[in-house]
Amino acid sequence: MIIHNGASEGVQIYTDGACRGNPGLGGWGVLILAQGNETELCGAEALTTNNRMELQAAIKGLEAVSAQVAVAVFTDSTYVRNGILDWVPNWKRNGWRTAARKPVKNQDLWQVLDQAILGREVSWHWVRGHSGHPQNERADALANQAIDAFNNPSGQVSG
Repeated sequence: MIIHNGASEGVQIYTDGACRGNPGLGGWGVLILAQGNETELCGAEALTTNNRMELQAAIKGLEAVSAQVAVAVFTDSTYVRNGILDWVPNWKRNGWRTAARKPVKNQDLWQVLDQAILGREVSWHWVRGHSGHPQNERADALANQAIDAFNNPSGQVSG
């Protein structure tokens, strides 16, 4: 894995997670910008946490893009950005235990994300959430749309 903080990559992935209750019903959203094209992805889970949805968004975004291209991942989650850049290497050395020797929370998803970046050129960028950043707002809207669709699978509007 090659990690840098440049933004010259050809593919940009904007990710966000949302949760109604924590834990509770959660959703993730991804906006992928590549060569003038936009791709939107989203999904939801019945009982989850916001951090899990943030991780899931990053995983799904990376899985949707060829491993042959450099990507820039934009997240409003310091948990995801700090985790992948700073914490995962130490957790791996410590057998997926924290510095306090406790099991890493969300280890299953951290391991999937760690595999998703293996051998790829990925840069990680933090953006302030809910601050009017257009692509971050779209990723947030996708996460919330997934929650709404999960709550109303028939697609019918009540009332």
